[in-house]
Amino acid sequence: MELNVIGAKPLNVSDEVFGGEYKKALVHQVVVAYQAAGRAGTQSQLSRGEMSGTTKKFKKQKGGGARHGDYRAPIFVGGGRTFAAKPRSYEQKVNRKAYRVAIRSIFSELVRQGRLKVVESFGVETPKTSAMVAKLAELEVSGRVLLVSEDASEAVFLAARNIPYIHVLDVMALNPVSLVGSDQVVMTVEAVKKVEEWLA
Repeated sequence: MELNVIGAKPLNVSDEVFGGEYKKALVHQVVVAYQAAGRAGTQSQLSRGEMSGTTKKFKKQKGGGARHGDYRAPIFVGGGRTFAAKPRSYEQKVNRKAYRVAIRSIFSELVRQGRLKVVESFGVETPKTSAMVAKLAELEVSGRVLLVSEDASEAVFLAARNIPYIHVLDVMALNPVSLVGSDQVVMTVEAVKKVEEWLA
């Protein structure tokens, strides 16, 4: 299949990578797994047995006080937590093959919906916001835009960082969450070739 390149001749790409079937369930699984892997998992609370303080019975057995043991019980203010959270890993296992199929599926859907644009380059001469705004206006993109380059320069990062909803990545940092969460994706020709080589 061919992808239209703005200001240049069309680019031949693999049907397998950019024209496959959209697998919604697999994409959802991969996105959830990616987000889960980013969680710190460092939350820690104290259970009743870990609270400091005496375990002495604080009131006599009869005559009021509900026959309770100590103040560390969860029903009291300052007591231990009933099901205390402990440090854990939220990582979910996703096979490499399934991950690649999901990324291919996302790219195929971006092409079908017309949300993927390919350019020769979106490099800016100077790291200025105004230069990037002019470039985006020239490309006619709006909303949440993801810019993907084979090797994004520092000037591009600096020019885009003050523009709301504009995200810059190089090919090695591509991830399903950034692709799914973008209204439009702009990629350079070299970036497309690298993605095709990776996913073929």
